[in-house]
Amino acid sequence: MLSCLLFAALPLASHADDAPLFIPQWLGTQYTFVDQNQSRVHSPYSGPLSLKADGSTARSHTFGAYFGIALPWHLQYYWDVEMFKGEGVSNATGLAGLTNGDIIRSGVASLGKRPYVARNYLRWVLPLGDETAEVERGQDQLPGHEATKHIEVKIGFMAVNDDFDRNRYANATRTQFMNWSLWNNTAWDFAADTRGYTDGLVLGWVMPGWSLRYGIYRMPVEANGQALVKSLGVSSGQQIELTLQPKPDGWALRFLAYRNKGNMGIYSQAIDLAQLSGQVPDIHADDKPGRHKFGFGINGELPVADNGDTGFFMRAGWNDGHTESFNFTEVDRLLSGGFQLSGAHWRRSDDRLGVGLAVEGLSHVHTQYLEMGGSGFLLNDGALRYGPEQIAELYYSIAVINHFTISPDLQFIRNPGYNRDRGPARFAGLRAHIQF
Repeated sequence: MLSCLLFAALPLASHADDAPLFIPQWLGTQYTFVDQNQSRVHSPYSGPLSLKADGSTARSHTFGAYFGIALPWHLQYYWDVEMFKGEGVSNATGLAGLTNGDIIRSGVASLGKRPYVARNYLRWVLPLGDETAEVERGQDQLPGHEATKHIEVKIGFMAVNDDFDRNRYANATRTQFMNWSLWNNTAWDFAADTRGYTDGLVLGWVMPGWSLRYGIYRMPVEANGQALVKSLGVSSGQQIELTLQPKPDGWALRFLAYRNKGNMGIYSQAIDLAQLSGQVPDIHADDKPGRHKFGFGINGELPVADNGDTGFFMRAGWNDGHTESFNFTEVDRLLSGGFQLSGAHWRRSDDRLGVGLAVEGLSHVHTQYLEMGGSGFLLNDGALRYGPEQIAELYYSIAVINHFTISPDLQFIRNPGYNRDRGPARFAGLRAHIQF
């Protein structure tokens, strides 16, 4: 921690090209607190991963410090450390769209509450022209100027969604929507350990008006596991994304495709094994290496006013649905959308109001597996009368002073865990966020 404090005391260079080489720069720090209450829910029966029928209250704390170093030959090195304390309501189970996005930093497994390395990677940029644009200081972003046409390479330990499925209005659980199904495409089962990070390689081709990125990453050894496979040849998660954005501050469309290879089960085979044995189906009993899962996503944003601070967003996602949900959450189909409204309309220009809706579903065979009492890593009510999980969220971010916001948050979920016999569930939360 002493070295971190010394880094923070160093002055920031005005341009990355002029930054003293090998001198660490402090790029940011943050603390986020979430207090959330789940209402009582209608619950005629329950299983080991159900929402708590009598309601639940939970608090979470996340701390982060972020550093970068300018190196020769257009190289940059980034190193982040974070810490999570607390938990999610109902032990962060019973929902596909969990209500506090920050708990992904700890996951639903029993992990330690000590500081951990969140990112540790190299970035290399190859300019393809002389035109540059200014880059502001930010988390994992050294300040300076960068070529508007360039090739980008990242290698190391990072988060897949740092580079894919980004969205101006629904991307940051600490300042925008908190529900998993609104800040990410939940049908995209991206490779990650339990906290949400993995080793990988990203290649990007960035041009004015469009960009194309490809990433390959290590998968976990088991579903929602912390340990990662040792070889990309054994198991990997691959994605490619085309982004169309004719103007830097204008509308954007992103088209994502992914394919995972790993030690995954097949729902239909797990069901067949259960019927032969007379037991409850267990997807883990069918886990075999070399299985594949694939899917697609669309992501859009449309600024309409207030220099882009007011605008709309949408996402749609689909995956094959017959292979085990392995990394992120248990969703096979997603449609979400909403808007952000700037507080400039009531003389609070730094405030934000957000409203989002999401509907997510399962494939037929995934539904059948849960109906028979099978368990995923988030869902098991013991039985199931299927209905799409329907989510609504409203938040208001109040800029109290510079660098400090408080956000009341309300969420309403019908058919929690895809179960028409359960709920609806209501969640009231308060989030405080400090960032420098």
